[in-house]
Order: sequence, then C-alpha cells, then structure tokens
Amino acid sequence: QVQLVESGGGLVQPGGSLRLSCAASGFTFSMYAMRWYRQAPGKERELVAAATSAGGRPNYADSVKGRFTISRDNDKNTVYLQMNGLKPEDTAVYYCIVPTFGSWGQGTQVIVSS
Repeated sequence: QVQLVESGGGLVQPGGSLRLSCAASGFTFSMYAMRWYRQAPGKERELVAAATSAGGRPNYADSVKGRFTISRDNDKNTVYLQMNGLKPEDTAVYYCIVPTFGSWGQGTQVIVSS
C-alpha cells in the first residue's frame, strides 16, 4: 500500500525559506519518479517540480525556477522540496505524488505572508 506523508509546511514571511519533506512507503522508492504539486485557494492543482528515479535532470514550473529545488534521498525513502525566496503567490497546499501509481499524500499547507 503506497503511503506518502508530507511535512514541513507553515507560515513564513516573503523572502523566507521552507523545506518540505515527503516520506514514502509501500513501494520501492528508488525506482519511481516523484513530483510535487500545489493547489492554491480557488485555483487548479499545478505541477511544481519533478524528479526522475535515476537521478536525471529535474523539471520545474517556470514560476519556481531558480527558487525551488527538488531532491531525493533513496536511503530514507524521502523526497524534498527546498523553497527559497518565497512569495505570497507560493501560498498553497503542497502535495507529493508518485505519478506511476497516481497516489497522493495529504498535503502540507504553506502560507507566505507578512
């Protein structure tokens, strides 16, 4: 049974940083690509960052390029999203997913506000 548990969200001032974590279980983590999505109030869910299973080049939404970094620790079965230079428009619930299985975590709330 695939399980994904996100953590690390919270309230941060504009320009601040957060690191989100997503602990995975129930599958061979190292073999699968992982993605981070977000959903802001009243908006559709959007892809933020994607990491391959083989350590290939990650992909990012244009809106977060240069500010966000996705990484993974296959020994810890965890994928991370380092978010720097946060802006109010980054406010959203952030989810990690395993696209192969279509499995989503419960999400972690990020609020960027002064």
